[in-house]
Amino acid sequence: MGDLGLEEFPLCMAVIEPKYTMSGNVEVLLGVGDHVLLVEEDGGVQVVGEGLGPLQKMVVSCNGKLLASFTHDGQLLVMPTDFSSIIFEYACETAIAPEQLVWCGMDSVLLYWDDMLLMVGPYGDPVRYIYDEPIILIPECDGARILSNSTMEFLQRVPASTESIFKIGSTEPAALLYDALDHFDRRSAKADENLRLIRSSLPEAVEACVDAAGHEFDPSLQQTLLRAASYGQAFCSQFQRESIQEMSKTLRVLNAVRSPEIGIPLSIQQYKLLTPSVLIGRLVNAHQHLLALRISGYLGLNQEVVIMHWACSKLTVSSAIPDPTLLEILLDKLKLCRGISYAAVAGHADQTGRRKLAAMLVEHEPLSSKQVPLLLGIGEEDTALTKSTESGDTDLIYLVLFHIWQKRPPLELFGMIQARPLARDLFIRYARCYKHEFLKDFFLSTGQLHDVAYLLWKESWEMAKNPMAAGRGYSLHGPRIKLIEKAQNLFAETKEHVFESKAAEEHAKLLRIQHELEVSTKQPIFVDSSISDTIRTCIVLGNHRAAMKVKTEFKVSEKRWYWLKVFALATIRDWDALEKFSKEKRPPVGYKPFVEACIDADEKTEAVKYITKLADPREKAEVSLYLKHSKHLHVNAT
Repeated sequence: MGDLGLEEFPLCMAVIEPKYTMSGNVEVLLGVGDHVLLVEEDGGVQVVGEGLGPLQKMVVSCNGKLLASFTHDGQLLVMPTDFSSIIFEYACETAIAPEQLVWCGMDSVLLYWDDMLLMVGPYGDPVRYIYDEPIILIPECDGARILSNSTMEFLQRVPASTESIFKIGSTEPAALLYDALDHFDRRSAKADENLRLIRSSLPEAVEACVDAAGHEFDPSLQQTLLRAASYGQAFCSQFQRESIQEMSKTLRVLNAVRSPEIGIPLSIQQYKLLTPSVLIGRLVNAHQHLLALRISGYLGLNQEVVIMHWACSKLTVSSAIPDPTLLEILLDKLKLCRGISYAAVAGHADQTGRRKLAAMLVEHEPLSSKQVPLLLGIGEEDTALTKSTESGDTDLIYLVLFHIWQKRPPLELFGMIQARPLARDLFIRYARCYKHEFLKDFFLSTGQLHDVAYLLWKESWEMAKNPMAAGRGYSLHGPRIKLIEKAQNLFAETKEHVFESKAAEEHAKLLRIQHELEVSTKQPIFVDSSISDTIRTCIVLGNHRAAMKVKTEFKVSEKRWYWLKVFALATIRDWDALEKFSKEKRPPVGYKPFVEACIDADEKTEAVKYITKLADPREKAEVSLYLKHSKHLHVNAT
């Protein structure tokens, strides 16, 4: 109250629901002094209704448009909720505030003092009701309930259709139609006379009888009114027969819930506002499952909610019934509704401590997406894995795999997926990307040593590609070589992977030599290059002894050696060394590589030295023609 700047407590309060306000938010009316404060949800405050107060009671109508208030001097005021005008004013006999002030539908206002109930409407004199016991007033959309210790009454305005039929001396078409039915039952010719009198108004008369039947609480009177409507409809082709059928269906539902055994005395307007689905929900919460099921079937509504609630309630109260017996009882009812969620019932069974029954129920769930999570929840991981793989849903399979991964030892997981190819392959795909160590353990447990070797080999390459490796210098070469050696040993365990074993051995040897070269040259340019690139780099750096060592270690052929050395010497433009190398012995590759290396280096003069040594006349002619053509182009360009 301090936030609103109030020095005293409000005399009364009323709330306007969000759906009735312009802002779409809750608004609160506070009676303070001689005015009213309108407080909005965002903290805004407006002063309205100045000079009306002090107000002792306020109440908003069910549609949120009108406000009834009781003033300090005994005045009952009815006005719009925006306080723009006073619609109705009535001076009560006392200035004492009533114990209760409520709306009776939208037609009148009820005020209750001690033993007297006063109903004030916009027309005519007020009506007084005397009560010997305390009562509670409960406003409804079309009236008000009066609840005492011994009775429950419903006070409402007499519907227009009912008044037109039963008002004393009424000559309305509906009254004449109702009277015509009475004459027809007594085989009186007066029935035909009444029908002729209202022939032009017969559709309105039939509609009024149908509407009046809906407002009645007495089944016998409902039946009579509907018979009158049917009687009139037989002579009126314009009236839709479906209207009578729908009203009959509605009244059957209302009469069923109004019975003393159920005790929900709804009016037809309340029923329409509440909707059938909400009524069924209330019946279910009251454990009136049989009636709720019958009404659902009668109205064509989904019965799943009713059966589900019944099944869960049955589980709760049937702790003494053995699991097989209770399962049979539940399945007998659950099968009444196609597509019902057995998993939801099984989940409730698990919550009540009947895990075995839950496992039996979930077996009947047709949807794997509902079945598998529940199986995991009740500890049936093996069954869950089987169901998920049978469904072929990779998301479900991964859900089960990750769950087992967290809950079970690794060896148990490996054993469970080994016999299930789809689950195994998905596990390997995931672990290959994110969990190398775990995947190595799996391969070792299944004897797939070559797969472990591939992982180790891949790990050595990833170690080199790691951005953090650059800052760790040469310290990584040792661990990498060890990984490759481990891979080589694992490959050697199987006869099918001799080639991979040899390749790993040579890779480790090459890494060692490259590491030594980087240490000796202090240039990190050798590691992870090929044998050919290593030889070429050694020659470029002038380290011919190291190049020869690599050649010898890896048994590089003479032809390959000549190609590498020729182009390496041409790269550094060491023409003297190249000429000397050509004269050491007859090159096994011939002199064509010498010519090509010189041409690539744009040294045609050097190339001429080797053209004469070409053994193939055709090659000699092609190279000579090429050199002449190049020279001619050069002269034209200049």
